[in-house]
Amino acid sequence: MSETTEDIMSATYRALCAHGFADLTMQRIADETDRSKASLHYHYDTKEELLRAFLDYLLDDFESRLACEAADPDERLDTFVEAVFGPAEADDDGDFAVALLEIKARAPFSEPFRDRLVALDARMRETVAAAVRDGIEAGRYAEVDPDDVARFVVTAINGSHVREVALDESPAEARRLVEAYLDRTLDRRSEPEVPV
Repeated sequence: MSETTEDIMSATYRALCAHGFADLTMQRIADETDRSKASLHYHYDTKEELLRAFLDYLLDDFESRLACEAADPDERLDTFVEAVFGPAEADDDGDFAVALLEIKARAPFSEPFRDRLVALDARMRETVAAAVRDGIEAGRYAEVDPDDVARFVVTAINGSHVREVALDESPAEARRLVEAYLDRTLDRRSEPEVPV
C-alpha cells in the first residue's frame, strides 16, 4: 500500500471516529491529513468510493491480524479472538465502534458496503470453522458441527458490537463469553483422546 493511500485511510479512520458516518465529509477527512479535499478527489471520486476503499483496507488489516500459520487449532482460535477483541478493547472511547455500526446500518441500502461486510463475515466464519475442523480431526475437540460453531461465534461477536455501542457494554464481557462457549462446546483437550 502506498504512503498516500495509508495516509488517506488513517485520516478516514480518524474522521470517522471524530464525526461518525452520518457527518463524515471529504473535507473532514482532508482536515485529518495534510492533503486538500481536491487531493482526496483526485484519488477517490466520491465519499462512497473512498469508504468502499476504507472497508477494503479494514478487511485487509483484519485478515493480516487473523493470519496464523500455526498447526495448533487452539492457537488459531486464540489468534482469532485476539484479532476480534484486542483492538476493540484498545479503543477505549468507542468512537470507531459507533462509526462501524453506522456503516453496518447502511449495508441494506448499499450493495458495495454489504458485499464487503459479507466478505468479512465469511472470512471470520471460515477461520473459526477451519480451526474447529482441525481440532476435531486431531482428536482435541468434541464432535461438533464446525460451521454451526463458527456461525454462533460470529453472531455473538456481531451482537457484542451492537451491545458495546448501544448499551455501553465492555467488549471484554463478550470476549469472556465467546471463550467460555468455545471451551465448553469444543471440550478442548490439550492431548487427543485415546480410545480405551
